[in-house]
Amino acid sequence: MEKSKIQMLYDASHALFSQKELPTFQQIHYVKDLLDKIEAIDVGIDELGMCDSPVSDASGDSSKGLLCGQSFSEITYIHIHECENFSMGVFCLPAGKVFPLHDHPEMTVLSKLLYGSAYVKAYDWIALDCSGTQTGLGGKVVDEVMKAPHEPSILFPRSGGNIHSFTALTACAILDVLSPPYSEDFGRPSTYFSDIPIPSLHGYAILEERPMPSDLVVRGAPYIGPPIVTVNEYQF
Repeated sequence: MEKSKIQMLYDASHALFSQKELPTFQQIHYVKDLLDKIEAIDVGIDELGMCDSPVSDASGDSSKGLLCGQSFSEITYIHIHECENFSMGVFCLPAGKVFPLHDHPEMTVLSKLLYGSAYVKAYDWIALDCSGTQTGLGGKVVDEVMKAPHEPSILFPRSGGNIHSFTALTACAILDVLSPPYSEDFGRPSTYFSDIPIPSLHGYAILEERPMPSDLVVRGAPYIGPPIVTVNEYQF
């Protein structure tokens, strides 16, 4: 039986991020190539679907057995998988919603815009004062409108735009693979930032840690795409 695209992504991510050695450039790009092949329908989303709500009954199925991509009223996270080494999930944003500047401490993150368009802004630290709250100089590395289909992006702990924000210009969805996942217990919380551009230094800004915005609402929706057989299940 042919494996689903999301199963192939899980298998490759597990092999890559569970190894003791640091991933090589070639290994990361192999996972990136698999991510690039995934479309919304491969994770259970009808990107053009319109319905009264993204999930139309208690079982989590819409009339097509898919989530309706155009019907999310709030930022919604679809949890696909998480273990100690990596996580997989989809953020669905309705038009006009903003996921504010936030970081990915000590993480490698691969992301793909599955459908729609979004304005993406991203910084890396140039100089950081960690004496109290995180404040310092950030250099802007991404400042563009992304429209699907778009090549997957990769960010690293100290490069690639580790601190980023998304503004949905249309309804859109972003599939993320994070390694390792966020964890308060292991010192990897999600931290939010405000950015203050420096007029005399184009492309640079002062980044200041801030509390999670009070108006940030992230709901959950069930994953109803192809089931994933995890490594633990393979063993039984």
